[in-house]
Amino acid sequence: MDLDDIDQQIVALLRENARRSFQDIGGHVALSAPAVKRRVDRLEAAGVVRGYTAVVDHVALGWTTHAVVSLFCEGRMSGAEILATCGRLAEVSGAYTVAGEASAILHLHARDTQHLEDALERLRDAPGITRTQTQVVLSTLFERPVA
Repeated sequence: MDLDDIDQQIVALLRENARRSFQDIGGHVALSAPAVKRRVDRLEAAGVVRGYTAVVDHVALGWTTHAVVSLFCEGRMSGAEILATCGRLAEVSGAYTVAGEASAILHLHARDTQHLEDALERLRDAPGITRTQTQVVLSTLFERPVA
């Protein structure tokens, strides 16, 4: 799907705040609310907009420990198998298959190091997982969504 300038602006506005009304978006892009709704419906149908979510601050929830974990698997464990294993752990906030020695890279959030250790043990107990290599994040310098 080719996005025109108005579609790009609508996507950018939704990325800033997915709870914006169609009327508010229309005010920014010079379209009526029904015209914006039609465009958003089209963007959703085309898979450009895949969903809406709440961005939660892990620290505000008390999950102050963040780690980046390299995941090593037996043989050729598929991405679907890795997803099935990692997706069930609430502590895993992101999982990415990668090229290189590791099979995947995970972002984990936990209340403290004991909680992190417990999550890592559950992860290592899963069939097909041979080992993990963990780097604990000391501070987050910045995070930003893709523009």
